[in-house]
Amino acid sequence: MSREKIRCSWCLRSPEEIHYHDTEWGVPLYDDAKLFEFMVLDAFQAGLSWTTVLRKRENFRKAFDGFNAEKIARYSEKKIGKLLTDKGIIRNRLKVLAAVTNAQKYLEVRNREKSFSDYLWKFVDGKPVVNQWKTKQVPASTKESDAMSKALIKDGFKFAGTTICYAFMQAAGMVNDHAENCFRRAEILKNR
Repeated sequence: MSREKIRCSWCLRSPEEIHYHDTEWGVPLYDDAKLFEFMVLDAFQAGLSWTTVLRKRENFRKAFDGFNAEKIARYSEKKIGKLLTDKGIIRNRLKVLAAVTNAQKYLEVRNREKSFSDYLWKFVDGKPVVNQWKTKQVPASTKESDAMSKALIKDGFKFAGTTICYAFMQAAGMVNDHAENCFRRAEILKNR
């Protein structure tokens, strides 16, 4: 008799979300380039469902040169115009422009701090915060996401509000918000 794995309830809406939950969400991430990718995707998700972003993720990867910040930072108006006609991505001008600005700011921070990862992880003292929320208690923001948002905005990042920052922190494993009975919670804690 096979037993179905218990997962966080938010991911049960689509196969894409289940796969993302089971393989990426909440896993501590320290790679600068991958953190930048998550930042771009979280900005595009603002106001939309995460399923929408996940279904378009490969299209985003192609359209945005594999999330290569050096290339994105130099996008011309012509390239931006091409992105705005690409039906495979979310065609929101403010979000596309934010991706370009955020690539530029990412490079500045990485050059100044030597590591974008270190810059971000300092908001949780370098180690994941393990929360024990009940499903209906998970907040939209925390004092840590408030601090991250304030610093990112000060450094010129766009679409860096505290709610987006908290979603980013969850995705990048800076906080472990897997439900207490979720199979991934224990796996991630074991691998710390």
